[in-house]
Amino acid sequence: MSTEENTAGTPAPERPADGLSSTTRLANRYGAPKPGLSRRAKIILGSLAGAAAVGAVVYMAVPSGTGTLTSKDVGFTIPDATTAVVDFNVTKPVDTTVDCAVQVLNESYAVVGWKTVRIPPAETQTVSLSTTVRTDSLGVTGGVNACWIVEPES
Repeated sequence: MSTEENTAGTPAPERPADGLSSTTRLANRYGAPKPGLSRRAKIILGSLAGAAAVGAVVYMAVPSGTGTLTSKDVGFTIPDATTAVVDFNVTKPVDTTVDCAVQVLNESYAVVGWKTVRIPPAETQTVSLSTTVRTDSLGVTGGVNACWIVEPES
């Protein structure tokens, strides 16, 4: 039997002529690997990351000082192929002017009607509205797409 093969018939592992292990040879060629973070450093970094995550959640959960703006679709009617009536509620700060984009969609979810409705300051936070939207073909649903606060002109 030769020295190149073991008894199972598979080649023997290579042995470098200098007798050094592969780890030692790599360290000699490329330098020793940098030590990892200590256990204490890992705990500190983990704690800082956890505190940052909690801070981000709290920041997003607390309402802003400008007030909240929400809309809720109440209903719609489709009297004919050229009009739709959309009923919706908007909750906003009482002294704020808001614009809402109301849309009507067809059975393929394509927009067939669109209208921007301006809501002036009101005595109550929640305002109920009904608006008629002209359509270019028969719609099957209607609702508020988005609302935004209108900045006062100066």
